[in-house]
Amino acid sequence: MAEFRLAMEVPRWAARFYRRHWAVVVGLSLIASVQRLLVVNRGDHVPGAVAFASEVVVLAARVLLVAVIWRSATRGERLTWAGARSFAARHWRSLLWQGVLLTAAFLVFDVVAEQVVGGLLPESARQTYLAVLLFVKNPTVIAFTLVWWVGLIRQVAVSRPAPVR
Repeated sequence: MAEFRLAMEVPRWAARFYRRHWAVVVGLSLIASVQRLLVVNRGDHVPGAVAFASEVVVLAARVLLVAVIWRSATRGERLTWAGARSFAARHWRSLLWQGVLLTAAFLVFDVVAEQVVGGLLPESARQTYLAVLLFVKNPTVIAFTLVWWVGLIRQVAVSRPAPVR
């Protein structure tokens, strides 16, 4: 149970981080939201070069978002490979729980929301549903997941003294 509590520290930290930095996280994520809404919903009418260029812009926005999250999350922290190895050796069960939690989030927000619910809709509504879903997911689910991943790396790699036995 202690390892599960340790694993839960990361999504709790991610939620606090997201709330404190919501303007930059949502702002940068809206670039992808708008692009997905336009390109997915109007895919047949968007020239290939424009679609490709917009994907490059989205990629740049996501890289910038991760860089901003990383810089804010690790300010004042000392991350080391030794700390990561030590954490992984001592808390591998917590890391398994992280995998379970992230897999559950993926199943709910990707598989169920996109594929199951989308598959239940009439063909004529699927493209619009997917475009709107991706518009909403980018500043919420996807952005939160990026914060969560950075938080996980932060938890694992922050240099801590070994526990006294």
